[in-house]
Amino acid sequence: MTDNDLHGTPAPGREPVTQHLDETECLRLIAPGGIGRLAFTGRYGVTVLPVNYKLHEGTIVFRTSHHGATDEDLRTGITGAEYKVGFEIDHLDPDRREGWSVLIQGSAHHVDSAAERAAVQQAGIEPWPGGDKEAFIQIIPTRITGRRIIRADA
Repeated sequence: MTDNDLHGTPAPGREPVTQHLDETECLRLIAPGGIGRLAFTGRYGVTVLPVNYKLHEGTIVFRTSHHGATDEDLRTGITGAEYKVGFEIDHLDPDRREGWSVLIQGSAHHVDSAAERAAVQQAGIEPWPGGDKEAFIQIIPTRITGRRIIRADA
């Protein structure tokens, strides 16, 4: 059995096509929040971690543990310096061979000031794992791209 047998094989003439998404459509797709993948270069090399997030005023917000691995890896040690990251969100239907993917590239910013913290807390982000998740990280996008794969007859 091939991978195509397990994940849908398009009928003749109904092969999937790729559409590029504009920034407005990308933001619409990710607006409900959910799970995304944070990508950055950590102390042991390239790191990709799933985190639950919320979209807040055009930025991505998530929470992590103070002094945990993610918190420490995203600190530059230089006041005002921010860490360059990628953040990917997708929705896939392997049976229909359709889906979409959004990639956000930007700067990860630790939300440390009381005013900033009060603002991002309005996003209502609740981390899935228990424990101390009081470090708020905000990703300020510099580039937002996306694509959708749909069947040609859709």
